[in-house]
Amino acid sequence: MKVIKNYLYNVGYQLLAVLLPLITAPYVSRVIGAHGIGINTATNSTIQYFILLGSIGIGLYGNREIAYLRSNKQAMSEAFWEIQILKMVMVTISYGAFLVYLAFCPVYKEYMLIQSLNLIAAAVDISWLYMGLEDFKKTVLRNTMVKLASAAMIFMFVKDANDTWVYIFVLAISVLGGNLTLWPYVKKTLVKVDFKKLHPFRHFKPTIALFIPQIATQVYLVLNKTMLWAMVSSDVAGFYDRSDTLVKLVLTIVTATGTVMLPHVANAFHEGNEDEVNNLTADSFDFVSCIAIPMFAGLAAIGQKLAPLFFGPQFKPVGMAVCLEAIVIVLIGWSNVIGQQYLLPTDKIKVYTGSVVSGAIVNLILNLPFIYLWGLHGAVFATVCSEIVVTGYQMWHVRKILNLKKMFINVPKYVLAGLIMFIVVNRVCMMLDFTSTFKNVLAIAAEIGLGVVVYGGILLLLKPTIIYKANDIVNRIKNRKNN
Repeated sequence: MKVIKNYLYNVGYQLLAVLLPLITAPYVSRVIGAHGIGINTATNSTIQYFILLGSIGIGLYGNREIAYLRSNKQAMSEAFWEIQILKMVMVTISYGAFLVYLAFCPVYKEYMLIQSLNLIAAAVDISWLYMGLEDFKKTVLRNTMVKLASAAMIFMFVKDANDTWVYIFVLAISVLGGNLTLWPYVKKTLVKVDFKKLHPFRHFKPTIALFIPQIATQVYLVLNKTMLWAMVSSDVAGFYDRSDTLVKLVLTIVTATGTVMLPHVANAFHEGNEDEVNNLTADSFDFVSCIAIPMFAGLAAIGQKLAPLFFGPQFKPVGMAVCLEAIVIVLIGWSNVIGQQYLLPTDKIKVYTGSVVSGAIVNLILNLPFIYLWGLHGAVFATVCSEIVVTGYQMWHVRKILNLKKMFINVPKYVLAGLIMFIVVNRVCMMLDFTSTFKNVLAIAAEIGLGVVVYGGILLLLKPTIIYKANDIVNRIKNRKNN
């Protein structure tokens, strides 16, 4: 039950983190326009490289180490401060590198300096501590208030195209503020340590092992936008960013399991419970498949109407990009289970690294010709191909360790239900096409509701094992209330 509660907390926060920008996006897109969105996309994608350099895999490593050591509060406290000191040192070095970069490449210099607040925010981010402890409530409640405040500030202070810098500042300061709000809990969570006896740099080598896959991951998260900016225009980079925003909103619900399950599986692995690790992985894969497939089908069905409705008519190209990119919801969902929920907690870093590096290489190789030939859609095709490589690589290497047959046993049922849902929703979407924005919003809501009913109804007929497990959970909750 703790895992379910943490999953709901994490889904709630991650949805809020993506949904608030999505709520503000229609307003911001119209106020600062495609050019302003493009500036934010281009400068933020650049600063992410320096954040990556400063973080060096500490988020995932710290999460796992806290999960390993949480039964020994003294050892856990020492590990926390060692890892955090290492992070502060690395971010300081990274900020110095950023200033050198800015001296030689002063494009959008003022915007880049504002974006550098995100680098400072990375230095004080200790969310990995609470994730390792499987305490998601603190993170969610504190950051929710900060996110809501940032949304209010966007509507209050961003009024025209000249306020692009204000928009970037509000986004950056909200991240910094959210990270700072987690620090007051540290005193109650940890015990006192002797700082003179700490050895922060002993963690450097293992964090580098996780830094390599994070570099590779960042390549196909950020490089697409950077290359679109360089090869086409900042406006097209903005289109890709908007498409990615919609897809990542849906993906948030799917990948929230990874953040919750990593410390849970890591603790089970550290305690030597191999059977529990395998069962947790199989159950998580089945759950992710159950929710990822209909989300892909649903987004592909309504994407062309949804994108211009949210972002405005000038963002119409985003619609087809969303439909083409939607398949990554399933691919990333699967690779998240195998990679982040199994390979990382069980210390199979080489396989995880190999998968994301392979995906990054494919992305880099395909980006050049694909973007040259097809622009925005080319970047999307390259992204999909790279995710296929990542997922395929991981599955090939765990085929003799995990029971893939058991993991995929219900997938055909989910695919059939998702296909029928796609056909029904897509037909209704084409029929309910209004000139009124309000009517189209209602139509989208109705189509989403229809999709849920159709998919859920078909699953009740097909009866995959998740239906029985859901019934068991409901019965356990009822029994607790009765007792």
